Amino acid sequence: MDKVAQVTEVTPARVYEVASFYTMFNRTKVGKYFLQLCGTTPCMICGSEDIKKTIENHLGIKNGETTKDGLFTLLEVECLGACANAPMIQMNDDYYECLTPETTIELLEACKKGNPPPMGKWGSLPMNGQVSCEGPLGKTSLFAEPKPVPIPEGRFDEPKVDPADVKAHMAY
Repeated sequence: MDKVAQVTEVTPARVYEVASFYTMFNRTKVGKYFLQLCGTTPCMICGSEDIKKTIENHLGIKNGETTKDGLFTLLEVECLGACANAPMIQMNDDYYECLTPETTIELLEACKKGNPPPMGKWGSLPMNGQVSCEGPLGKTSLFAEPKPVPIPEGRFDEPKVDPADVKAHMAY
């Protein structure tokens, strides 16, 4: 990072500030398969603690550790934005969603063999066979383009808003 500071002509402290703030910058070596487990509320409610225990028990590592063979590093992180398909992990650049302890072990074993699951057209697929974040019944709403909410003429003419009328002003 000192070299980055030199090249960019900033103090090393500035480079370290950025590198220590953003989780995408790893300051230590990570395994070939970098497992970032989402541990925020939606994933936790859907079983991320079970997934974490499964990974730890199956690989013999704890959060923040790397396996002795250098294949896997586990790190619990904040929201990865795939709440609809929780629980999930990001492995390197790919998401593996709708995990169960069983599918997590399948994923780890496939990676040990050097054969992680193939990516779909738009990247990784949920591990339960779904093609997207649609539920088991498929798409159940928003079959057509929603129509915009009509805005009454002169709605914004009055500069003051009465707190009791906020919902009307916000089109609720």
